[in-house]
Amino acid sequence: MRKYLGLLITLIVMNTDLFAAEAGMPQLDPTYWASQAFWLILVFTILYISISKFYLPKIKNNLDDRENKIKEDLENANKFKEQSDAKLKEYESILENAKKEVSKIHFESKNILDKDIQSKKKIIEKEIEEEIQKAQKEIAEIKKNSVTSIQSISENIASNIIEKISGDKLNESSIKATVNDISKQKIGKYL
Repeated sequence: MRKYLGLLITLIVMNTDLFAAEAGMPQLDPTYWASQAFWLILVFTILYISISKFYLPKIKNNLDDRENKIKEDLENANKFKEQSDAKLKEYESILENAKKEVSKIHFESKNILDKDIQSKKKIIEKEIEEEIQKAQKEIAEIKKNSVTSIQSISENIASNIIEKISGDKLNESSIKATVNDISKQKIGKYL
């Protein structure tokens, strides 16, 4: 269709005298059209050959190089992303294992400390129990000694009181016997 349209326009123009040709424009004069067509075809052929053989291959190579570089960069980026994902998973795994290890160490340390505290507590409780028993023995001895001391003091006080009240000195054995009887009766309340 385009060919027919172009041919039609060419025939119309050849049969029609254009005003411009009469005014001095030789391009529009049909007598020069053959030489113009020759040079037009020659120039466009040279341009076509030079563009298709020299410029287009360079442009195509540049585009191909650019496309290859972009593909290579994308592949590298994907590789690096996969590596970083793998490293991230490895890091998370190491971190999780470290947390578990810390928890384990903490639990073991706590158990060891609890055992140590319990053993020291038992030792201290034994020492306290021994000290309590020693103190109770000392208290029992002091009570026994105090009973004898109280009896001797009571005997002295009783003999002094009787001597001052009556003026006579009583037999010490009778005073001792009386104080012993009274202390045996009353001392049980206090010991």
